[in-house]
Amino acid sequence: MALPEKAFNTSTMVEVNRSKSSNIKLPSDELSVGETARRSGISISTLHFYEREGLVTARRNKGNQRRYARAMLRRIAIIRIAQKAGLTLAEIKDALASLPQDRVPSVRDWRRLSSAWRSAIEIQLHNLTILRDQFESCIGCGCLSLTDCPLRNPNDVKGISLLSKDVL
Repeated sequence: MALPEKAFNTSTMVEVNRSKSSNIKLPSDELSVGETARRSGISISTLHFYEREGLVTARRNKGNQRRYARAMLRRIAIIRIAQKAGLTLAEIKDALASLPQDRVPSVRDWRRLSSAWRSAIEIQLHNLTILRDQFESCIGCGCLSLTDCPLRNPNDVKGISLLSKDVL
């Protein structure tokens, strides 16, 4: 049984509703300030601070808005990890200076950075262990003596001499 030709209204033309398709964001090599902050888990003010300190870079578009390369997401992740490890911003900045600006840092780059930071982290761990042990013994004795306590400023010779005159 054949169907009548007029039963189907077909066309080879494809219509595109441009007002709906304009809301779709296409991938870009650059991110806005807000998108960079959101995707990296930091505040916009922190992102601006990192930029002022020279840890990350941005370019300005024609509307004078900051645009960050996608590679900055990895740099920000490295900054956050280094900060959690207790490294100073100066140490982090020096390390980041060795990274390429034109690409995302690689696994090899990360291994180089992390191995360089390893000794600094080991020293911090050692010092924190000593502090923890001294802190426990100080709490245990309960005296918190200004002249004998290992937690006070051990190099404050002037303070010790003043204490011995005024307090003792």
